[in-house]
Amino acid sequence: MAVLQQGLDAAAQTQINNIQKKIGKSVDDVAALIAASGKTRHSDIRDWLGETFGLGAGDANTLAHVALKTDGASAAAGLDLDDILQGIYTGKKAGQRAIHDALMVEIERFGDFEIAPKKGYVSLKRKRQFAMLGPKTNDRFELGLNLKDDVASPKIIAQKPGGMCQYAVALTAPAEIDAEIIGVLRRAYDAAG
Repeated sequence: MAVLQQGLDAAAQTQINNIQKKIGKSVDDVAALIAASGKTRHSDIRDWLGETFGLGAGDANTLAHVALKTDGASAAAGLDLDDILQGIYTGKKAGQRAIHDALMVEIERFGDFEIAPKKGYVSLKRKRQFAMLGPKTNDRFELGLNLKDDVASPKIIAQKPGGMCQYAVALTAPAEIDAEIIGVLRRAYDAAG
């Protein structure tokens, strides 16, 4: 079973600090404005923040998450994983949600893990991060894998040392998720636990 992780990492905190400077309002101020707006769905709040403060989708999405958590309104506002994913898979990237969902069906079969949303992707963790899922470009999805084992595959590409993942898989459709990819993903899951 997946658990949504609610904490802020250092990169997200830096992003929030920069947003607060840009709009001239604290997260608490924004939380109060959201409450006064009457908006309750995360996607509506994200869009409203973007329009009101001239923020891009990523900044508006992050600000919505943090502001809703700050004032304790996240449950009342309907903040859930689907709302978070709507923020990631928006606009030209919306079609990639099907790839994400197909991968998650397979990963859910492995067992328990945490989902930690980031600005443009989700991180999947056990004791350590084992995968990252999200749009790489408008028309390409990327599955990042953390696995120290050697993987010899033309579709599972080793990444440069020091990156966030040791391997990456570029996907453009759910049908590309095959037994080989699921097998290596399972190895990464097992190694992280």
